[in-house]
Amino acid sequence: MTLTGLHLLLTYQCTLSCDHCFVWSSPYSEGTMSLQQVREILRQGQDLGTIEEIYFEGGEPFLCYPILVKAAQEAHAMGFRVGIVSNGFWANSYDDALEWLSPFRGILSDFSLSSDLYHWNEAYEQRVKNAVAAAEYLSIPVGTIGIAQPEAANAADAVGQLPIGESKLMYRGRAAQNLAQEAQLQTPENFTTCSYENLRDPGRVHIDPLGYVHLCQGISLGNVFETPFKEIWENYVPEIHPIAGVLLEGGPSALMKAYDIADNGGYADACHLCYTVRQQLRSLFPTILVPAQMYGEGS
Repeated sequence: MTLTGLHLLLTYQCTLSCDHCFVWSSPYSEGTMSLQQVREILRQGQDLGTIEEIYFEGGEPFLCYPILVKAAQEAHAMGFRVGIVSNGFWANSYDDALEWLSPFRGILSDFSLSSDLYHWNEAYEQRVKNAVAAAEYLSIPVGTIGIAQPEAANAADAVGQLPIGESKLMYRGRAAQNLAQEAQLQTPENFTTCSYENLRDPGRVHIDPLGYVHLCQGISLGNVFETPFKEIWENYVPEIHPIAGVLLEGGPSALMKAYDIADNGGYADACHLCYTVRQQLRSLFPTILVPAQMYGEGS
């Protein structure tokens, strides 16, 4: 396994509470990295020796603007490629967007803006346009991220039918609660593989504000503020991991069977079944199926 990317969830807080959010972010969510913690994670990533890129995400990372600027500059100086994902709430005008983005000129290798119907209103759409225009002026590579609505994302051939730049909805996190019933539900037997994550060789992991290393949102491999990241990663053996190992054998359907979880109804996709099963297994795996934020508690 070669890990090349670290995606830092700089904060769980966000200006929005989108129905599709994996991590249950909202204006009321708690948990934000300090600059000292970011520096420690960057140092540990450097110690691993294979990390090439660092992404700053959230929540909304621009809510921690001074920390975001300094962290991005320092990550770039350490030789990492740097990316940021934002909803663009700060780009009230083109001139404002230039001011916000100017410190990242020559720093960012990728800048992604969320733009879809979960975020959308007329003012928001204009902010995204302002941010894109400012990024282009500053020669910052920029693109938009769009997530399909349930009616589009449910189709079996959705990936081939969705507009360019729009991704299929995954029913985990808040989407499992708020959107799953809008999809065409299926039985557990249909979900025998993990559709979206390479659990055997993930390539990248997320680290949240509490220090948890996420193989997938809500499946933690350990905590970098308690155990060195290099040790966490070297100790990850996919086949014997009590959650990932079962998923590799037979997907969410196997996870349900392995731990004798009752079938409580239909499921929108593999993520929905996996997330539903994991919610019921949290007391059995209190150090793996964490933190509570990822399961809609305290958000």
